[in-house]
Amino acid sequence: MEFYDVVKKRKSIKKFKTGQLDRDKLLKIIDAAMRAPSWKNSTPYKFILVDREDLKDIIARSIINKSYETAEAVSNAPATIIIVADPNASGSIEEKDLYLVDSAIAMEHLILAATEEGYGTCWIASFDEKKIKEALEIPDNYKVVALTPIGESAEEEEEKPHKPKKDIRDYLYANKWEKSYMDQNVKVLIHH
Repeated sequence: MEFYDVVKKRKSIKKFKTGQLDRDKLLKIIDAAMRAPSWKNSTPYKFILVDREDLKDIIARSIINKSYETAEAVSNAPATIIIVADPNASGSIEEKDLYLVDSAIAMEHLILAATEEGYGTCWIASFDEKKIKEALEIPDNYKVVALTPIGESAEEEEEKPHKPKKDIRDYLYANKWEKSYMDQNVKVLIHH
């Protein structure tokens, strides 16, 4: 798949086929995530693959969500990948904790790589961290940043279409706040 096709194909999946993850595909996905940039190359994060049913159920029960669809996705997917990070292994600039940024970039690499390998994912960041840390015996100095169920999608393409595309005019400004790039005569130099 071409990169932009992967980006367009990626969507949050909450229904999965039964079965196991292919080990080679999984290692490629984690390798892609590990190639993400991080502040001063600190790589403050680690990944935990959870495929034991009892642990997936604990994780599912830790999710804070208004519906059970997300929790069911964790319970029913072949596995869930959790990204944890040590805040002390990264930096902070103007009260921005860079371990969160580093972890988010790595997680995005993971999700796009999973899409390329034919797997569905669903970024989850609302959960009871204490329950997850206890169940997985995560050291105190690590924070649980996010998690995603992962596996082959059981959703038909037509079943869950992408949400409507947002208008780029509302998201890309030129030189000043709320001066839409699309409405400006901005020169962009392209070097060949």
